[in-house]
Amino acid sequence: MSIKAENLVWKIGRKTILDGVSFEAKSGKMLGLLGPNGSGKTSLLRLLAGLKQPNSGRISLDLQDIGTIGRRTIAQRVAFVEQNATTNADLKVIDVVKLGRFPHRSMFSCWTLADDHAIEEALTRAGMTDKRHDRWQSLSGGERQRTHIARALAQSPKELILDEPTNHLDIQHQISLMRLVSGLPVTSIIALHDLNHAAMFCDELIVMQRGTIVASGTPAEVLTEEVLREVFSVDARVEVSAYHARPHIHYLR
Repeated sequence: MSIKAENLVWKIGRKTILDGVSFEAKSGKMLGLLGPNGSGKTSLLRLLAGLKQPNSGRISLDLQDIGTIGRRTIAQRVAFVEQNATTNADLKVIDVVKLGRFPHRSMFSCWTLADDHAIEEALTRAGMTDKRHDRWQSLSGGERQRTHIARALAQSPKELILDEPTNHLDIQHQISLMRLVSGLPVTSIIALHDLNHAAMFCDELIVMQRGTIVASGTPAEVLTEEVLREVFSVDARVEVSAYHARPHIHYLR
C-alpha cells in the first residue's frame, strides 16, 4: 500500500465537497480518477497532495498519517501536477524543471551530478529536451504542461498525482504521456476525462459523483454501460478491444 484515504470529508463553508471517501492506491500501480465536472476529483487530489486538510478522515502514506509528516518530506516523495499549473515568471524550461529538485536540497548544498541526471532524465521523458532553453511565455499550452510534468518527474517521486494532465496536449502527446506514467516505477493517481485512455492505461479506476465514490475496481469492472449511463449520462457500447484486451467504449450518436 502507498496512499490510503479513510472516510474523507471536506467542506467549503456549509457545502460538502467530499463525503466519506475511502480507497487505497496500490504501490507501483496507476489509479485513474473519473467523474463528471464537479464530482470532487480535483479537491480529492489536493487533499492527497497535502495542500488541503480534510474536515475529518485520514490520509496515510505507507501507513503514516500525512498530518504527522513534515512538508519537506512530503515534497520529496509526492509530486503534484495541477490541471492549470502556471508560473508568472518568464523562466526558461530548464529553470522550471530545476524547481523539482528543491525539496531534495538544503539551503547551502551544492548542485550535484545526481541533480543533473534527474533533470536530464525528466526532460527526456517529458519530450522537452530540445526546448530546454525556451522561455515560458513562448511555449504552447501543451509544452507548458509537459514542462510541469518534467518538473514533477525531476522530484524523483514515489507518488505522482496528476489532475487532467492530458489537457492541452495533442493526441500524440496524450498517448505518449499515458505510456510514460504507466511505465514509471511509482504509485500514480491521475484524474482523467478520456474514459478510453483510462481503460487502456490504468490498473484500477475510481468513479466519483457528487463527492462520493460510486464505483471502483478494474477497468472491466468499472466501465460498464450502466455506469456510463447513470454517472456520465451517455449511451455507449462497451466491448473488449482486439488491440489491448481491455474495455473500449463506442459512443452512440
